[in-house]
Amino acid sequence: MTRKSVTAQYPDTQPDLPPRTRGVIGLFEENCTVCMLCARECPDWCIYIDSHKETVPAATPGGRERSRNVLDRFAIDFSLCMYCGICIEVCPFDALFWSPEFEYAETDIRELTHERDKLREWMWTVPAPPALDPGAEEPKEIAAARKTAEKLAATQAAEAEPTERTQPTERTEPQEGES
Repeated sequence: MTRKSVTAQYPDTQPDLPPRTRGVIGLFEENCTVCMLCARECPDWCIYIDSHKETVPAATPGGRERSRNVLDRFAIDFSLCMYCGICIEVCPFDALFWSPEFEYAETDIRELTHERDKLREWMWTVPAPPALDPGAEEPKEIAAARKTAEKLAATQAAEAEPTERTQPTERTEPQEGES
């Protein structure tokens, strides 16, 4: 109250945004499996996804062919989006992320529907996740993997040990007084 307020003149001075700011949604297309969870869970129905099935030949001789979904269209209508982040939270394959980009104003509301090419461009502006707290407990997945690796190493060491013990040793005749 005792200091004079200062207004940052926006177009000339860029705002200093906090880390992990919610701007727009970026798409990491390689992780998208076209499961449609984001579109189904969106309360505004602003995500549009089109796909087709493609047959993948067998990886090994005598194997069966597989089918997979191929993404044809992924678009988000930002004129409808309320930036709740539900689509990002429900994505099980980490294909959607918050980007700090916020300058995407358009003069026509129809141009606020951004297709996957534009969403992919924003993906490269997503900041790296914060580092893990050094005092935090180890993730369960890493602990389980470490236990499995230790068991495997112990089993391999136990298998190698009997071969060392069964090597022939020199036999000596018992001397007098020994039985």
